[in-house]
Amino acid sequence: MINLRPTLIVAIIAASVLVLALVPAESVFSQTFCIRIADSLHKDTLQGRLLLLLSNNNEEEPRFQIEDGPSTQMVFGVDVEDWQPGNTRLVDVHAFGFPIERLRDVPAGDYYVQVVLHKYETFHLANGHTVKLPMDRGEGQHWNLAPGNIYSTPVKIHFDPSTSGEIALTIDRKIGPIAEPTDSKYIKHIKIQSKLLTAFWGRPMYIGAHILLPAGFDEHPNVKYPLAIFHGHFSPDFDGFRTIPPDPDLKPDTSVRFHLKGYNRIVQQEAYNFYKEWTGPGFPRVLAIEIEHANPYYDDSYAVNSANLGPYGDAITYELIPEIEKRFRGIGQGWARFTYGGSTGGWEALAVQVLYPDQYNGCYASCPDPVDFSRYTTIDLYKDKNAYFLQSDYKKTPRPAVRDYLGHVSATIEEDNHMELALGSRSRSGEQFDIWEAVFSPMGQDGYPQRIYDKYTGAIDSTVAAYWKEHYDLTHIIQRDWSKIGPLLQGKIHIYVGTMDTYYLNDAVYSAEDVLRKLQNPVCNCQVDYGDRAEHCWNGDHTQPNYMSRLHYHQMYIKKWAEEVKTRAPKGADLTSWRY
Repeated sequence: MINLRPTLIVAIIAASVLVLALVPAESVFSQTFCIRIADSLHKDTLQGRLLLLLSNNNEEEPRFQIEDGPSTQMVFGVDVEDWQPGNTRLVDVHAFGFPIERLRDVPAGDYYVQVVLHKYETFHLANGHTVKLPMDRGEGQHWNLAPGNIYSTPVKIHFDPSTSGEIALTIDRKIGPIAEPTDSKYIKHIKIQSKLLTAFWGRPMYIGAHILLPAGFDEHPNVKYPLAIFHGHFSPDFDGFRTIPPDPDLKPDTSVRFHLKGYNRIVQQEAYNFYKEWTGPGFPRVLAIEIEHANPYYDDSYAVNSANLGPYGDAITYELIPEIEKRFRGIGQGWARFTYGGSTGGWEALAVQVLYPDQYNGCYASCPDPVDFSRYTTIDLYKDKNAYFLQSDYKKTPRPAVRDYLGHVSATIEEDNHMELALGSRSRSGEQFDIWEAVFSPMGQDGYPQRIYDKYTGAIDSTVAAYWKEHYDLTHIIQRDWSKIGPLLQGKIHIYVGTMDTYYLNDAVYSAEDVLRKLQNPVCNCQVDYGDRAEHCWNGDHTQPNYMSRLHYHQMYIKKWAEEVKTRAPKGADLTSWRY
């Protein structure tokens, strides 16, 4: 036995304490995950967002259990660049997580674990910036469904953050491609390469649409049709149209939101009812289209020109729509086009009407995303200092983000944004607050969107907020430019929202209504209507419950516009040939 003198023992202990003091406590005992990619899936250098998912249940794969509500499981994310074949990557205490921020704080226990690599590609923008982003691959910008993304088979593990060592995981699966939708008698599809967007992004970029042809289209070859433009999120095909009755073998689901069993059957039945109405007597014969413009930041572009997304507004208005009208016998004039949609689509419907006032002849905006940034959900971007908490000297009250019709809150602004921060840095999560930032913000010096607020703390950048106001605050723009655009917008604006909108979008509509009602020379002659206690995407129909009215956008707004256009069409316009 070695006999150490007491003074030497004391010196060794002191040195050990000094070493431990210099090393972060979290790295002394901290279980980590070591990720490798199966050789068959790792032939090239990869880059993207590496996501570690932990779930306490195996009801479905962990990658499908991330949400902002109370049922969410855990996700931790890190950016990876230049991942060479044969190398491994660690997910450790440095990974940012949601709803638990760091792996060290995960309770010890048994979990089902899975890893996903959301792949990025490199874009060399026309302005000289180089950015790395996940290009949409036909799935509508969903990291857990994107073709080409690679992931691991879920396995059950025991995790204890108080222990050291690595848990080895292997990425062994790849998400396969998605087939393009096929044409049918009534539904056609179009995709064009946009010259404007291709120039901006430095690679071929495409936009398209699903097109619903009117009954009698082939039998009336000399008729030209108005264009009904439905804005909204990515859809694999024309939504809400079904030529056959509901599937008799459909297993009834349960809508948690509407407290209804068998809501999936109701959706199919209403889609079939729309087909019967669309092809029946008396329905206006128009071309109805759904724009498809998924991009590297989100499942759609918000249909406006943007410093970070490029000139989508011009590409849709001046490239895509004229091509659709050319191929499918559209009238091809601004008086014969109108826009409608809900939520994101509601904002877009109003935005393109305001920003291109002579190109569209009516907008029907249901539950639009914030149309006034002084009421950006529950945030005043112009006066508040922090997006996540109410201003106070001594208390920290979180701002709510999601509620039900009784006002019960299921997520806060901070929680939504921290979920996005785990899924992707630099506005790359593909989620709601990040796309608002990507569309509305100026481009930063690094080529990515400037933050409207610090994504971690919520501190608002007033300079960026001022940019948002002048470029995308629709209420401010209408008021500022009314002397110029007012004569082109009179009678064209219709806004509908429930007073208990799930995302507090009614707050901005209240503000917009105050402005619209005061406009003069000319008076706006606009419509703003509210559904009492209705949640998200009430469409203005007071005769139907919320769960039904949200399924009737096409039939309600097309018929409404077909009557209103009689009062706004230019002299000599064809208002009869398409009413067969």
